[in-house]
Order: sequence, then C-alpha cells, then structure tokens
Amino acid sequence: MREDINKAVEILNNGGVILYPTDTIWGLGCDATNRDAVEKIFKIKKRNEQKSMLILLNNISSIYSYVEIVPQIAFDLIELSDKPLTVVFPGAKNLAENLIASDGSIGIRITHEHFTEQLLRKFRKPIVSSSANIADTETPLNFEQISDEIKENVDYIVEYKQNDLAFGNSSSIIKIGLSNEVEVIRE
Repeated sequence: MREDINKAVEILNNGGVILYPTDTIWGLGCDATNRDAVEKIFKIKKRNEQKSMLILLNNISSIYSYVEIVPQIAFDLIELSDKPLTVVFPGAKNLAENLIASDGSIGIRITHEHFTEQLLRKFRKPIVSSSANIADTETPLNFEQISDEIKENVDYIVEYKQNDLAFGNSSSIIKIGLSNEVEVIRE
C-alpha cells in the first residue's frame, strides 16, 4: 500500500488525476487546489462544470482551512453519523475556483477509510472525490464496474482494493446554512 500511496501522491503533486477507492465508492481524484487538475476531471467525466464536486479530508479540524465559517451543528452531524456523510458548507475558500459551486459552497467528507486517510496525510491537501463514471451514467459500485473509458483517461489507477468485489454505497449528503439550518440532499 505504501508504494501505491507514494505513486498517487506523485501524480497528485504533478496535477494528475487518480482513480482510487474511497470510504464509499471508487472515485476520480485530484489536487483540490489545482484548477487545471479539477478541469481534467470535468473533461474525463464529460460533466457540466456547473455541477459541483466534493473534497475529502482526513480530519475534522481541517474544515476550517477550506470554509469561512463552520456552523457548530456540522461537527455534531459528522461525529454522530453512522455512515459516510458529505456536508455542503457555505463560504468555501482556499480551493480551486472551478471546484466551488456557483453559490460559493463546497461539499466535504471526512474519510475514515485507511487508504484514503493515509493518502490525505501524505499529500497534505484536500483531494477531489467524484464518482468514477461518465456524467449521467450509472455509478459503478466497485472497481470491476468502472468503464474502460474512465480507466484509460486517468494518470494513475490505485491497485489497492481493485479485487474487492463488494459493492460500495454513496454517502449521505446534507447542506448546512450559517444559521444551523439543515437540508437533506441525499439519505
């Protein structure tokens, strides 16, 4: 796993796109602070740039580096969630501008999966996580279901968990407002 992480970090540092397992499903990832790298994911997915993507972090305190104001309820929801939870925060900052939604928000998920935690720790920046599929096609639930088109267009495919045929699940998504209002987007 160490070699896999080192190679993925090298690709991320050079503005490349990786195909990697996350705490939910396989994702396309890049340096979330690199505009050109984010653009590559939009092109690979053939995705409208108006549709936002999320970032992964490996610890909850890192949220302050990428969001202007963190409503207190966010910490409670993240800590109490019994499954992966993506929280959409207003006031994104310090990220590639083409990653931030038109309303200024960003989706953030704190990963508790060993590989992605180690990857984030070594990379020391947030990583984009977007499902490994072409826009408007079915989301692959394991590596075997990922299309050849996706695999051929990334700069590195992580070896870890490629043979795991278990099906992953997408995260729940909630949106939080500055006054602690909560909107469930996906359960």
